[in-house]
Order: sequence, then structure tokens, then C-alpha cells
Amino acid sequence: MKFNAFIANTKNLVKLAYPILIAQLIQNLMGFADTVMAGRVSATDMAAVAVASSVWLPLILTVSGLVMALAAIVSQHAGANEENKVANAVYQCGWIAASLGVALIVLYYLLEGIIYPNVSLEPELKQLTFDYLHYVVWGGPGFCLYLVLRNYSEGMSHTRPTMIISIIGLLINIPANYIFIYGKLGMPALGGAGCGLATAIVYWAMFVAMLVYSYFAKPLKKVSIFQRWYWPHWPEIKNTLVIGVPIALSLLFEVSLFAVVAILLAPFGANIVASHQIAMNFSSLVFMVPLSFAMAVTIQVGFAIGNRNFEQAKAICKHATIFGLLIAVVTAAITLIFRSQIASIYTTEQEVIALAASLMFLAALFQFSDAVQVISAGALRGYKDTQAILYITFFAYWIIGLSIGLTLALTDWLLPAIGAAGFWIGFISGLTTAAVLLAWRLKVIQQRLSQAAV
Repeated sequence: MKFNAFIANTKNLVKLAYPILIAQLIQNLMGFADTVMAGRVSATDMAAVAVASSVWLPLILTVSGLVMALAAIVSQHAGANEENKVANAVYQCGWIAASLGVALIVLYYLLEGIIYPNVSLEPELKQLTFDYLHYVVWGGPGFCLYLVLRNYSEGMSHTRPTMIISIIGLLINIPANYIFIYGKLGMPALGGAGCGLATAIVYWAMFVAMLVYSYFAKPLKKVSIFQRWYWPHWPEIKNTLVIGVPIALSLLFEVSLFAVVAILLAPFGANIVASHQIAMNFSSLVFMVPLSFAMAVTIQVGFAIGNRNFEQAKAICKHATIFGLLIAVVTAAITLIFRSQIASIYTTEQEVIALAASLMFLAALFQFSDAVQVISAGALRGYKDTQAILYITFFAYWIIGLSIGLTLALTDWLLPAIGAAGFWIGFISGLTTAAVLLAWRLKVIQQRLSQAAV
């Protein structure tokens, strides 16, 4: 019977997760298309896209993390049959997102004049980078509002629109890149900066598409957000921020850690940096699988908690973790067996391939911890217990992971400095610490709710 329950829960999880996974992969394809199409102009244009994206993406990811709170809020309301509260929650999150989208534009224009003269880049590269940012910030409000509608739909257990609208975004992105990068249909040739304008258009197109879906979709009619207008309500906004800010900061901790490690590796030379980037890029692709399951777990757990079915929520967490570990066995095996072949997709230089393959051996090891920690974090979001995620991820990544990485990579304190591999051992240590502590916190929350229900 337990096996049957595991299969049933797994089917429901996969049904929710696979559209999210496809959407995540498509978003990466957009970034890949930007890089390749800009690279056709020149290496400088490609570099400008890379530099601008490294500034823009952390900002967008931070907003995305904050808005993730809405999926947990909506799913709990839906589980509790409180559909009358859903629209207000969506509007309050919308006010936050719209404010952040506008703030991105204002912040850029306030800081551009200060930062531009002090950035140490080649003049052409600097100009292209800032031109890209000049265009893309105008898409910020559209993307922020799209995220609100996406989390509203996902919180109601409708994840397919996320996939379909991401496909629409990709289909717009490639021709828009072609037009603005190369100057077609009477448009000026903007080079790499054209990717920023194309991305801004894609952001607004995705928002409009999601808005149309939200208006006409039959599954959302019973909780329609168009029947009444809700003005900002501070207690509700505060509730969203209390849940969302820790998620946003924990994402920022993770992204910034990897960025810091890339900077620390720079003195080791181009081959080391390239091998690290290959291993990191492939690991990021693999990570999308457990991340998609984690986002689905948030929805399922939130619905069960709203329905006050604490045992079901507990079973969902357990089965999702087991399934995540089974998937990790497969992805780790693929990484180990084909690590040299995977590295050769990125480069033809044998030294870089060998170095990347050695790092990917370590990358295969941390996929188990990664699966447990991200699914546990997703479950905790469903319980609305996000403060714990913030404290645990900061401690695990920055105190444990980075300290061990620095010690092994740059010093001879424990053994002769081992460079990039030391940082990857630090990643394993940090992710394992996060997995243990997040799983422990999840168990504490479950026990607390079970005792309160008695």
C-alpha cells in the first residue's frame, strides 16, 4: 500500500513539475540564443551580453524568489477552500512586484552616471554592456508582473501555462534578436545590446500572454482576479514580504557564492576558469530537475496544509525526497560516465576537458545533497517556514562551504592547495550541511503541526 501511495504521489509530482522543468530549460535556451547570436557579431558583443547578464540576472532572480511566496500563499488558500482570499493575495503581491519593476528602472538611471565612469572595461565593451542594461530594465516591470501571474497559476496547481508561455517567449526572442542585433526590418543594428531590447519585448509579451490566460482559463474562473480591484493593503503586503524576502535572500546567497568563487579562481588562469565554468554550467542544467520538483512540492504541501491534512503533507515531502534521490542516482551516473564527453561539447582543448572532467566527478557527488536540500527548502516554503531557509542557507553556503573551499583551494593548512577542486569540495560540504539542516527543520515543523493537531 505504501508503494502504491509512493507511485500515486510521484505521478502527481511529475505532472506538476514537468512543465516547470521545460520552462526552466527554455529560459536557459533564451540565454544560449542571446550568447550565440551576439557572438556572430563579435567577441566583444558576446562579452557584453555575458557581463550585462551577470548584473541583470541576480536582480531578476531576487525578485523571482520574493514572488515565490505567492505560490505558497495561494496553494494554502486553495487547500482551505478560501478562494475568496486568493485575488487579494495576488493583487498585494502584484503591488510589490510592480514597485520593484519600476525601482529597477529608477535605480539604473540614478546609478548609471556614477558607475559608468568607474567601470574598468574596454570602451566598446563598456558601452555595449550599459546599452544592454539601458534596454532590458524597461522590461523589468513586465517580467515582475509575469512572475506574479505565473505563481498565481502555479499556486492553483496549473503549471502548463508556464511551459507554453515560455515557448512563446523563445519564439519571440530569436526573431527579435535577429532584428535588433543585425538591424533588420529598418531597425538600427545594435549588436549585443539588441539582446537587451529583445529580452525586454519578450518580458512584456510573456506578461500579456499570462494575463490573457488568467482571464480566459476555465480552471481559474472560480478564483478570478478580474472581478474586483484591490488597493495596497499593508498587513497583507507585510505577510507576503515576511515569507518572500527570506526566499529571495537565500537565492541571492547561492548565486553570489558561485560568483565569488569564479572571481577567486581568476588568478589560476584561463584553463582553470574555463573548466570550472563548464562544470558549473552543466551542474546548473542538472539542478533544474530537482528545482522543478521542489517548486511542485511547494504547491502540493501548501494545498495539503491549507486543507489541514498534515499527514498528507508529510507523505508528500517523504516521497518527493525519495524520488529526488532516485533521480540524482541517474543524473550522477550520467555525469560520471560521460563527464569527458560532456566537457568536450563545450571545448576542444584537451587540458580544459581533463580539468572539467575531474571537477564533474565532484559535481556528481553533490547532486544527492543538492536534491535533498532543494526539495526540503521547497517543502518548507509550502509550510510558509522561510526564515529557517534564510539562516540555514547562509550558514551552510557562506560559513561552511566557502570556508572549507577557501582553506582547501588557497591554503596549505590541511593539505597542499588544490585550487578549483577545493572550492568544489566546499560546495559539497555546504550543500550537505544545508541538506541535513533543512531536512531536520522540516521534521521539526512536521512534528510541531502533528502535536498541535492532536
